[in-house]
Amino acid sequence: MGLFRRRKALHEQLADAGGLADVLSEPVPGLAAETPGWDGERRGEPGIHGVPRARRWDTVATAEAPELTGETVHFVALEDGTLVVEEDEPDGALATLAEAVEQTTPPPYRAEAVRNGPETWAVAASRIAIASIPGLKGDAVELTSTREGRVLRVDGRTTMGSVRELERLGELEGTEYVVLAKRLDGDLWEIDASAL
Repeated sequence: MGLFRRRKALHEQLADAGGLADVLSEPVPGLAAETPGWDGERRGEPGIHGVPRARRWDTVATAEAPELTGETVHFVALEDGTLVVEEDEPDGALATLAEAVEQTTPPPYRAEAVRNGPETWAVAASRIAIASIPGLKGDAVELTSTREGRVLRVDGRTTMGSVRELERLGELEGTEYVVLAKRLDGDLWEIDASAL
């Protein structure tokens, strides 16, 4: 036996004492241990191992809106300044929320606000794309284009036909794409197009 003996580190001593030495020596399975995929898709848990949280909002602000009656409100601001509100709120009640958002994010955008106090609201917004598509039926439309062909779904049902405006928006993303359209009001649609 040599004169010097290696002493275990404190964390190893504590693990031995607690009966955890075997558990700590094995790799921990799960999402946090997974590396990013070949396609660049994020894997792992946000906040661990440098995986960033997905960004949901372009702007977050607070504003006073004493005329609002509910606890949450959702709205879309159009380029002309018109607000399309999902809840039943008094006319003009959302003006201060829109002004707070528009200090950093110009229309069009989708916003969501929650009450933080009797008159104080937190509002968050993300930029969106809007298109006018006359004659398009339904409230939610999905157009998918792959090597196998195009599939058009209106309100969840596969339908025959095509929507040239949606095809044009999808083709800006590439040869294979998906375009999601959600009716805002009349012929105005919120558009989300992305490459596959």
